[in-house]
Amino acid sequence: MHIDTEATTHLHSAALEARVASRVLARSSEATRNTALTTMAAALRHAMPKILAANESDLAGFQGTNAFRDRLTLNPVRVEAMAKGLEDVAALPDPLSRTLADWTRPNGLRIQRIATPIGVIGMIYESRPNVGADASALCLKSGNAVILRGGSDSTHSASAINAALQTGLDTAGLPRACIQTAPNADRSYVAAMLAGAGLLDLIIPRGGKSLVERVQREARVPVLAHAEGLCHTYVHAAADPAMARNIVANAKMRRTGICGATETLLIDRGIVASLLPAIVADLRALGCDFRADRQARMVVPDLMAANDADFDTEWLDSVLSIAVVDGVEEAIAHIARHGSEHTDAIVTEDRETADQFLRGVDSAVALWNASTQFCDGGEFGFGAEIGIATGRIHARGPVGLEQLTTYRYIVTGTGQVRP
Repeated sequence: MHIDTEATTHLHSAALEARVASRVLARSSEATRNTALTTMAAALRHAMPKILAANESDLAGFQGTNAFRDRLTLNPVRVEAMAKGLEDVAALPDPLSRTLADWTRPNGLRIQRIATPIGVIGMIYESRPNVGADASALCLKSGNAVILRGGSDSTHSASAINAALQTGLDTAGLPRACIQTAPNADRSYVAAMLAGAGLLDLIIPRGGKSLVERVQREARVPVLAHAEGLCHTYVHAAADPAMARNIVANAKMRRTGICGATETLLIDRGIVASLLPAIVADLRALGCDFRADRQARMVVPDLMAANDADFDTEWLDSVLSIAVVDGVEEAIAHIARHGSEHTDAIVTEDRETADQFLRGVDSAVALWNASTQFCDGGEFGFGAEIGIATGRIHARGPVGLEQLTTYRYIVTGTGQVRP
């Protein structure tokens, strides 16, 4: 792993400033942090013309797919959503100084487990410029300083957003080093962050498979990451047909480029003949293409045949894989074989089958009679999210304020000494 000297020097300086800022944040009042957040929201709205103009500059040079262009694109509605997300985070309860546990030992020692910030967080993200605002809000409210490194596709947008966020820090009297950005989108800065043991306390990558794999492979700093969003929607034989059609259409086509979009439809053999043609027609009308197994093509013959790799593919586009299954256990087995333990859903009116599915899949988020696109921090009431975690340590699912804290112990005695 080659590390550029200039990038290392900049990161070292930024991390030291962030460390000092994180201590100020950790001791700041909730009111101070909330003032910063609400001022940031107002600044984003005020700076909307500059942010949209910067985003146009990014889009002018973009050459990726339509789905990734959608991820990069900002408009007034999305900028307003960023601002509203900051206000939503401000309105949430303070995650710091929570007493997580409190007990007294037989010798009279009182032991309390107290929520505390993680410290300095490095955030590496790709196309979606709103991620910088979401991450900044959550880190600030939870008492963490953050160093952001956005993707080269969103350089102008990220810079304009960060300039607005700095206004909130100034108004609240908090150090600007609470929220910092990399000086450029050069890959050497990522390498410096990954090697930043002792400088960064946690790295959170948010982007494509290659980015996440690189971070997990090379990092010398703890990583909170997610695998691919290879999400499934399983339509059980007892599903309400109208509900199933509505959920599948939303889960696949609302926004195809997000990690919570359904990539594979599983449908019970008993209803495939009656329901699959209608689902396919719905999705085709929305511009969707398909990769289907033999049983599905026996019902809808003009579907493209799926190959061995298709059920392991996170499309992030208007493509849906389709497989016919014989009941809930076969659906669970398919998800275990091909899924990424991100988000999976069942549509059924049978509570016992739903319980079987929800217990049987090992996903970070499992849903019953709802779209997989609800796997989102804002939809969970977190105000925003810094990412979706699919690991098994510290956090799973949408990562919000509570997941950006750790804990320490406070022990109170009355003169006890250990025998």
